[in-house]
Amino acid sequence: MASRPMSSGTRLALISAFAVLLVAAFGAGCKGFFTGNTLDSISVQPSTVDLEVNAQQQFTAFGTYADGSRSQIAPADVVWSSGSPSVTITSGGLATALVVSSSVTITGSAQGYTGTGTVTVIGNVTSMTVSPTSATIAENTTPGTAFTFKGAPGPPTYITADNGGTLTVAPCPTCSSVSASLLTCTVGTDPITQNPAEVCTTQSGAVAGNPWSIEMTYPTPSGGTVTATATVTASGT
Repeated sequence: MASRPMSSGTRLALISAFAVLLVAAFGAGCKGFFTGNTLDSISVQPSTVDLEVNAQQQFTAFGTYADGSRSQIAPADVVWSSGSPSVTITSGGLATALVVSSSVTITGSAQGYTGTGTVTVIGNVTSMTVSPTSATIAENTTPGTAFTFKGAPGPPTYITADNGGTLTVAPCPTCSSVSASLLTCTVGTDPITQNPAEVCTTQSGAVAGNPWSIEMTYPTPSGGTVTATATVTASGT
């Protein structure tokens, strides 16, 4: 029985179908061979930076991709965080130095990858004064006496235990009845100038005439420290 020859239309349809199957098979066989230009790692710039108190720095995240290319990651795609409250950072990567601190880690994250940079916060203080240099404080006086520690040239201009200063309260070394705990100092404001200050109060039990020293210490850019000291005398019973 003689077969009827295929028409040109049927032949074209079969060729097209075969081509589709071939493409599908090739694609399935090569699955995973061709990959998208996926992110491989993140780096943060700058990698290290020194900032004075109140100074700001813009951080940027760069991605390295599977094909070896490198480009900036869109700011909206990066999540920023700071490892210490001494440095804040916005969602756009703008960091602000608040308190003297060393090696604060700034982290930028995107697509499961992270990169880090480091901020060291330094104050520009080479000398410091205190006002007043001495005061007599009655027991439990509220709000207490404000001692203002001023740094120069700054920033910071006014130094407290909240922005990198270290306050030490020491009783008279030869006065056996004096206890350091009977003088308390907390960060507050000078009621007259409204400048940041250490506000000190003598507690019940302080013996009239007994002194304490209060000493503020602050790091200098050269790696040393500056100090300023005031004297407090109790006027209790």
